[in-house]
Amino acid sequence: MRTNRLEAFSDGVLAIIITIMVLELHVPHGPTLADLEPVLSSFGTYALSFVYVGIYWNNHHHMFQLASKVNGSVLWANLTLLFFISLFPFSTAWMDESGFARTPTVFYGLNLLAAALAYTVLLFALIHAEGQPPYLREAVGQDRKGKVSPILYVTGIALAFVSPWLALACYTCVAVIWLVPDRRLESYVAAHGLTD
Repeated sequence: MRTNRLEAFSDGVLAIIITIMVLELHVPHGPTLADLEPVLSSFGTYALSFVYVGIYWNNHHHMFQLASKVNGSVLWANLTLLFFISLFPFSTAWMDESGFARTPTVFYGLNLLAAALAYTVLLFALIHAEGQPPYLREAVGQDRKGKVSPILYVTGIALAFVSPWLALACYTCVAVIWLVPDRRLESYVAAHGLTD
């Protein structure tokens, strides 16, 4: 099977996730800048989760630029990734509405970790799909960012028991690491003349 339908479906699901998250933002009750103060934490958690959805969308796009076909394993791996990303609005809202209490902050970290692991499973499913050209395997190489991210998530989850703010610092650090789309894949696509 070609990748078109999977990519279109994934794009649609990610767009809906972002829409759900923005609907969780509440409008201030007054016209002054001071009235923004009660919603600043909501905006901050929304921005962090929006960046995460954007990171997955960007890297998903780059990954599928190097894939020519999908099989059943890839379809299920992709659905698993989308499932964990679809929990972002819930885990984000719970963490924010609890005032960054320990349990919701741990849950948010577990949600991020599960999505990262699902992305890795999808990557390996794509690499091992029967008849797949070796482009993706060659482009990914050692995948240092992919190996460091789960370690930082687990560290953040553990630090949430000390201070939820330390956990958020770890989660934000991972987002910063991934903020720029994976240049390995972009470079590989450019070097080998592989375009959409």
